[in-house]
Amino acid sequence: MPLPYPRPLLAAALALSAGPVLAAVTAQGWLTTADRQNLLAPQADVVAQAPEDMTGHGPFVVVDGGLQYQTIDGFGFALTGGSAQNLMKMTAAARAALLRELFTTEDEGIGVSYLRVSIGASDLNDHVFSYDDLPPGREDPRLEHFDLAEDKVDVIPVLREILALQPRIKILGSPWSAPAWMKTNQEVQGGQLKVFCYPVYAAYFVKYLQAMAAAGIPIDAITVQNEPFNDGNTPSMQMFAKQEAAFIRDHLGPALRRAGLRTRIILYDHNCDAPQYPVSILTDRAARAFVDGSAFHLYAGPISALSVVHDRFPDKGIYFTEQAVGEQRGFKIAGAVARVVIGATRNWSRNVLLWNLANDPQFRPHTDHGGCTSCQGAVTLDGDRVSRKLAYYVIAHASRFVPPGSVRLGSRDLTPGVASVAFLTPGGRTVAILANTGEAAVHPELVDGDDLFRIDLPAGAVATYAWTSPPR
Repeated sequence: MPLPYPRPLLAAALALSAGPVLAAVTAQGWLTTADRQNLLAPQADVVAQAPEDMTGHGPFVVVDGGLQYQTIDGFGFALTGGSAQNLMKMTAAARAALLRELFTTEDEGIGVSYLRVSIGASDLNDHVFSYDDLPPGREDPRLEHFDLAEDKVDVIPVLREILALQPRIKILGSPWSAPAWMKTNQEVQGGQLKVFCYPVYAAYFVKYLQAMAAAGIPIDAITVQNEPFNDGNTPSMQMFAKQEAAFIRDHLGPALRRAGLRTRIILYDHNCDAPQYPVSILTDRAARAFVDGSAFHLYAGPISALSVVHDRFPDKGIYFTEQAVGEQRGFKIAGAVARVVIGATRNWSRNVLLWNLANDPQFRPHTDHGGCTSCQGAVTLDGDRVSRKLAYYVIAHASRFVPPGSVRLGSRDLTPGVASVAFLTPGGRTVAILANTGEAAVHPELVDGDDLFRIDLPAGAVATYAWTSPPR
């Protein structure tokens, strides 16, 4: 009868050590269950068992510290204009307390370390705007009317409070549309960027980055166009691969370089069903020289598309920049963590961002006729009243325990229904995130070298375990 566990690994794990006896390694655990009875709840410490105690029957999750992959930049959310607007409606004290909880690890805070903001309005603003809006028929090729006035009301004040708590947080900027006067249809929804406006739009990006820096907001990276195939949102703009390649190669990349800006350019920023879009741009050597990497969403296509692009261009970064995770079909945390957090990071993503941080109990604000009316935030805000939703816990199981600078480790899931990913933190802790997407409880044997941890994982549950192994 074949062994249910790989023979070489089983033999190694069962071998007795001839060296000195080391103190037992202890793993700390945190659990979230589908019935919400456990919400990032601390578990009893688990003491590592001796290798000869392995049952050999599984289920197994094997961590391989000898295999190291991408460095992690962070985990977080989109701070939409609507999110900032709802935060600014809170009293100063309540907002400060919530931001400490979100952006630090003090008092069991969840340590969010990455944010995405919209360049201009997204569909989760209460109205559409750019930074250079003009009456129909007028144009501003010199951008003399450029102004961050709309963001100064809510987004910039909230970002300043966040940066005071987390000065090293990474911020990604993404536009939903160019100003209407730059577009072929002269509208905020749909259309494409006029070819003769390419240099003007590149200058628009430069002005945005400079103005945000002057306001004390460093933008680490930008994507060129949110969802470039999508012309249904309000606002939105289409930008096909050849257009984005030409814009980056001939205008945006050179413009940032001339301005002395080190902000990274990330391309695509759409679903996993078209990896050929970023591949085609990265194949252009002149465009590739300006590009840091490719960004993905998961509303269509398999998450393995990230690896397809990585394998073609392993020197370029992979980023996961958007996915809405709501409770319309229940508190299905295991499926969300397995699909997005584990799926993205095991396919080379350096970050995971969910859509979005905050809205009110009616999923507001959003734009009319093209804004998302059902996108649930990580927190629902009703004045000072805070409700933590599914997306909060999906990200928290990673962000609280896997800080920037952590490295993904090799890991194998040897039982269907159990998904996992593992990391080594800058402080030397090993962190494993496990999701049980099955309908029955399981009792995985979590193996890290000579350490064996037996844990309990209810059906539909997610657990994070962390431990520090002594030098071998």
